Amino acid sequence: MPDSSTEDMTDLKDALVSVLPSIRVPRAGDRVYRDECAYCFHTPETDSGLYICMNTFLGFGRPYVERHYKKTGQRAYLHLRRISKPKSDDTNTGTGDPPRKKPTRLAIGMEGGFDMSDEQCEFEEEVKLVILPEFLEIQRDELASLPDMVRDRVSSAIDAILSADSASRKQEIQAWDGEVRQVSKHAFNLQQLDGAPRIPPSGWKCSVCDLRENLWLNMTDGAILCGRRYFDGSGGNNHAVQHYRQTGYPLAVKLGTITPDGADVYSYDEDDMVLDPSLAEHLAHFGIDMMKMQKTDKTMTELEIDMNQRIGEWELIQESGVQLQPLYGPGYTGMRNLGNSCYLNSTMQVLFSIQAFQRKYVDCMEQIFQKASGDPTQDFSTQVAKLGNGLLSGEYSKPAPERENETLEQRGLQHGIAPRMFKALVGKGHPEFSTNRQQDAQEFFLHFINMIERNCRSSSNPNEVFRFLVEEKIKCLVSEKVKYTQRVEYMLQLPVPMEAALNKEELCAYEQSRLQAEQEQRPPPELVRARIPFSSCLEAFAAPEQLDEFWSAALQAKSNALKTSRFASFPDYLVIQIKKFTFGLDWVPKKLDVSIDAPEELDLSEFRGGGLQGGEEELPDVAPPLVTPDDPKAPILDESVVTQLVEMGFPAEACRKAVYYTGNSGAEAAMTWVMSHMDDPDFAQPLVVSGVSTPAAVSAGGDPPSEEHVATIISMGFSHEQAVRALRATSNNLERAVDWIFSHIDDLDAEAAMDLSEGRSAADSVSESGPPAGPRVRDGSGKYQLFAFISHMGTSTMCGHYVCHIKKDGRWVIYNDQKVCASEKPPKDLGYIYFYQRVQS
Repeated sequence: MPDSSTEDMTDLKDALVSVLPSIRVPRAGDRVYRDECAYCFHTPETDSGLYICMNTFLGFGRPYVERHYKKTGQRAYLHLRRISKPKSDDTNTGTGDPPRKKPTRLAIGMEGGFDMSDEQCEFEEEVKLVILPEFLEIQRDELASLPDMVRDRVSSAIDAILSADSASRKQEIQAWDGEVRQVSKHAFNLQQLDGAPRIPPSGWKCSVCDLRENLWLNMTDGAILCGRRYFDGSGGNNHAVQHYRQTGYPLAVKLGTITPDGADVYSYDEDDMVLDPSLAEHLAHFGIDMMKMQKTDKTMTELEIDMNQRIGEWELIQESGVQLQPLYGPGYTGMRNLGNSCYLNSTMQVLFSIQAFQRKYVDCMEQIFQKASGDPTQDFSTQVAKLGNGLLSGEYSKPAPERENETLEQRGLQHGIAPRMFKALVGKGHPEFSTNRQQDAQEFFLHFINMIERNCRSSSNPNEVFRFLVEEKIKCLVSEKVKYTQRVEYMLQLPVPMEAALNKEELCAYEQSRLQAEQEQRPPPELVRARIPFSSCLEAFAAPEQLDEFWSAALQAKSNALKTSRFASFPDYLVIQIKKFTFGLDWVPKKLDVSIDAPEELDLSEFRGGGLQGGEEELPDVAPPLVTPDDPKAPILDESVVTQLVEMGFPAEACRKAVYYTGNSGAEAAMTWVMSHMDDPDFAQPLVVSGVSTPAAVSAGGDPPSEEHVATIISMGFSHEQAVRALRATSNNLERAVDWIFSHIDDLDAEAAMDLSEGRSAADSVSESGPPAGPRVRDGSGKYQLFAFISHMGTSTMCGHYVCHIKKDGRWVIYNDQKVCASEKPPKDLGYIYFYQRVQS
């Protein structure tokens, strides 16, 4: 009688031979997903391991591998399981972990940088071949008994899968390095003046103000001058940058950072820290022997790290120094920081605390997975649903293994989830969100909202909870006639009126102490924050704004006008951004360090607009000309705004386009357009207006608009004609077209009415009986309750850290990446973005 084990082996061989044609060896362009399931956050470290399809190289957890088999018929999978064990440390003397090293490099996951992993274990790896649907298992050592051709093919595939860079590794560089610098374009042809001074090895001071620290040597003429002044009053007096503006000499090296290994070199022309391969030669021109120099001053990286860590708001916002109660379970799942991804983590934690997003993606997860494309890792709805389920299921909300000698901040950390696939997909193709640099949470929120708009063309749209209409009233001060317009918004941006500070005397005393400390070269005094009432921010939003170059349709000429803004509708959830980030007098971005105590309850009813009032007379509904009679091809632009933008260093043509596309609506709107379109390929190309006479008229020439882009805009509630016009006006750029259509919606509606009066078909314009085309908005009471806020720590949106606080089950919870705890003192006065929920009457 044959041995049963021999029969089993024969069955395995037969099964393996039957799937052999489907087994592939990964090629250079293949993405191998061996770190994470495409539908959930199972990894090889999960108890059931990860199944990797040996044909598509997609990874699946045990709950989803059969789904893939049934959908594709693929039977062969590589099963990968890693079992953790304590890491052996021969260098450990039994005294516990060594103390954490102070970071010396502005990097994450690199030597000298911030340590985000703290791995204290190593893994044993179990690898076997599994054939579905029977789940037949073949160990690697059992392959030796197979025929040579079968063994070689299967072994080659297994080895290639295990050795290939995983997809997550390719999509995300886990080590983010803020010190990566490019070679300056001036490095190889730098002008150096004859008769340059000999620079001593020490004893330097600024040639203007006698400062003896933060000194920069201009490498063209040898001038030694102090650097920029920092937000807290430290640093220099801006004499080095002023020298560049006067001379145009571009490169400077920071004295005190010169060593045989290099130095800090700044290019004023390129506005960045740079590399100078000819540094030794350039320094020798001034008698400086680079090989003999020693470091005596902090590098710019060290200064930025110190600055970020000394800001008092870090401890307040993170509630450091307090033993917080860790929370676990559904809705309390932490998210790993993938290298400056805290802006994404905080935003998504808040969004998936809102029922509309839960219903859209988590409640309908199975239907979404069923409809997913062949590659679920590239399907937007699949990855959003996967993330939402990961956060809400509670499956991954478990304590991380205890560590020896844990610090207070390390206690309560979770395994949490690592949103690698989600981040790679939503950032794909974006010049900023595809990188591992720190980003602005507000910009990411709007980017994600835009992605949802594109992917909810014919289904329910959770964005509707945020949409609201702003009513703008413009009153011509000469004719006293008015014009009412409405625009769609997803976020209310509130200015910070510093003049409304409640502690002005305290601020003046602090400023005097700070200046005195600066003159005496002492450390600055303890920071005093301006306390601004939240009501003052609302009043600043609602206050009339003077328009000096308003084209009055009543006068057919320019006049002065007043513009006021009110709510035309109130959304279910009102998102409020406090505009803390601004530009200083030297146009250097800075953050306003203010305290604004956001109220728990908010009533905005008094700010609701009422449309045309009795006794008001409307301005004629005639679009202003964008061309003058003298020069039909020269748009009328507010040159004062153009000049302001040019003085900030932006290309003149880009500034002209910014003013044009924002309809001469002021410097702030134009600046927002510039920041949104800096990465456009035609950003600095000349503004082209093809003989038009109204804002909506565009050239009929050029490439036809993309049907996909047209469909996207139509899905947002606009007509086909409006979509085509917007795309033609913006060279078929979807994001710019959406901006354009919102800024010209009134002119488009007026043209649609004119089309009807001239007998054109209703199919080509807006319905005569229906309301103006536009995205659907909800409306209700203007009474709200605070339910979440996102806080930022650091000097600018490009550095620092984000956390969020969310009110759940009657208590405040802090979400700080992998740490989820009950909040003791939620710092509501230091928030950056606030989320208010309508109070149901």
